[in-house]
Amino acid sequence: MTSTVMTIPGLVVPPLTPFTAELTVDYDALKHGVDYVVKDCDAAMVIAAGVEAQEYQYLDLPQRRELIRKTIEFVDGRRPVVVGVSHPSFKVSIDLTHFAEELGASAVQLLAPLRPFGGEPSPRDLERYVDAVAGETSLPLMLYLNAGAGATVSPEATIALASRDSIGFVKESSRDLSRVSRLIEEIDQAGLAHYFTTVQMMLISLQLGGSGVTLPPPAAKIASLILQSFLKGDVAEAVRLQRQFSLYPAKWMRYGLTPTMKASLNLLGVPAGAPYPPYSPVTGEDLDDLRAFLTTTDLEIVEEL
Repeated sequence: MTSTVMTIPGLVVPPLTPFTAELTVDYDALKHGVDYVVKDCDAAMVIAAGVEAQEYQYLDLPQRRELIRKTIEFVDGRRPVVVGVSHPSFKVSIDLTHFAEELGASAVQLLAPLRPFGGEPSPRDLERYVDAVAGETSLPLMLYLNAGAGATVSPEATIALASRDSIGFVKESSRDLSRVSRLIEEIDQAGLAHYFTTVQMMLISLQLGGSGVTLPPPAAKIASLILQSFLKGDVAEAVRLQRQFSLYPAKWMRYGLTPTMKASLNLLGVPAGAPYPPYSPVTGEDLDDLRAFLTTTDLEIVEEL
């Protein structure tokens, strides 16, 4: 059974998925990654196979179940775990939700989906999808909003979904301050659900009354320091730390978020492996630049690997 106590405001952190040369999950390395998320990043909640940065999409359903099971095992009750159950078929999402219940998960995360046959779903489509899953579980849902990977959901539709008793959390990826500020006010401050944004929005989200952010390691380590400074009332230090996100990971995002975070973890001595092929890892001068940049942050670079 996982812990069910979540500190608010806090960080919701997804351990990255390391792969072996045979493209199976390297569970020895994953255990190190989970420990880093819990101990070094001080995650308030851990995500199991729930966001695209975790590369769970490359796994078949039995492999995905095993990744969920092992993540919960490695967390070992130290933090609540929210399990990703997103799938185009609500029946598969329900099946994964029941699996999460059996393992003692504290919540399940559901991406607002695109229509599998193309195009954006209507607000009513999304309501039916969420209700179909919510009707089969007593676990709270984390509504995951990530346009591109999932649907573009209007503020009005987001508020309507968050108004459901089944929605305990909303994860927002837009980085749109006008949208974020409105939804923090109408969702979090209105008491509908806990509202989480992402790395670039962290400090302003906390100042506006949001519940925190969802972000991968090792960026989550910097975020944990921002949160500590904010809670102490040390705004100047929180601003100094937040400025580290002005360039990181933006300067390396042509590779993508997952390759940049995996390269960073490897440089920090936390085994994360390479991105799933055919996607390229950060290499050459770009890797040298990343190593040099990390030495200017509050992360602890490993000089000899």
